[in-house]
Amino acid sequence: MELAAGKWDGGIQRGAAASFALHAAALLLLLLLLPKAEPPPLPDDGFSVEIVPQPVESLKTPELVKAPSPEQAKPQAERDAPVANNPAAAAMPSVTPIAPLVPKPAEFVAASRLFSDKVLADPRSRGAHEALRGLAGSERNLQLCDLEALEQVRRARPEMRPDTLAPYAMTPEKVSANSVEVRGGAFRSKRAWYNIQFKCGFDAASGKIVSFAFLVGDAIPHGEWQAHNLVADDGAADQ
Repeated sequence: MELAAGKWDGGIQRGAAASFALHAAALLLLLLLLPKAEPPPLPDDGFSVEIVPQPVESLKTPELVKAPSPEQAKPQAERDAPVANNPAAAAMPSVTPIAPLVPKPAEFVAASRLFSDKVLADPRSRGAHEALRGLAGSERNLQLCDLEALEQVRRARPEMRPDTLAPYAMTPEKVSANSVEVRGGAFRSKRAWYNIQFKCGFDAASGKIVSFAFLVGDAIPHGEWQAHNLVADDGAADQ
């Protein structure tokens, strides 16, 4: 009898649990199907908003205001003045002055190659080579730079045939242990003389030229030759 009562109580408990689960599922489904609540409408405060379209004329591009010309900017009395009062000004057109062109100053040309060693190595230059051996110090440097200058002009100006150079013709040269600077030199080509300037740099250890820059000037007027002991050839002075 007790066994039957226990089975009965267990059945009641299982039935109650199943009934509770079915009710919970039905409640959840009902909540999902309910429509969402909409917010209450705002109270009417008496104001209304109206979109007013912009007039077509206001959409047009504004016209550019032209600046008055110099003539229009003048006072009316000045514009109305008769031109006959100043006929010269009326006849002369306005011309903008043009600044004169300033000539670019001449620049020294830096030698990309040096030729004095090659010239002295030539068998035809044996006499010059022996002569340089007999010189020492600044005089040797000056003669070696003169030789380089003649060869640089010969290479840069094939139309010339330089054969003599006077480094002190116009201005005394500046000679030091490592450099020679000639500002008023002259060289002869085809019985005519030309101005020349050059800068010559030496290596102190070897005594060889390591840099050279020069500038060939204009022809020296014939009337100035005698004052600077310049001659057309190696004979008598050209009077």
